[in-house]
Amino acid sequence: MPTDTAASLSQRPSTRLGILATPEQEALLKRAAEIRHKALDEFILDVACNAAEQTLLDQRLFMVTGSQYEAMLDLLDQPPQDNPGLRELFAKQAPWENP
Repeated sequence: MPTDTAASLSQRPSTRLGILATPEQEALLKRAAEIRHKALDEFILDVACNAAEQTLLDQRLFMVTGSQYEAMLDLLDQPPQDNPGLRELFAKQAPWENP
């Protein structure tokens, strides 16, 4: 029985995304897709998803040296300091909570 190598049936694409490109951009993307032996839409989606994942990881993952990590741990071990601006900010009601 043949297997679905791209995705299970429940994960098949169901949303259409449309983009506009210049002829030069289209030619560039087609050439790159051919090199990867992928259809143009598959190539664009793969590259876009990889860029999206990297963007999201950049928001959560910070690469630091060992000494930077130790300095951060030292800061976290210090007792909290008074921060009047932060105290004032947390005392304000959130805009979405205003009647």
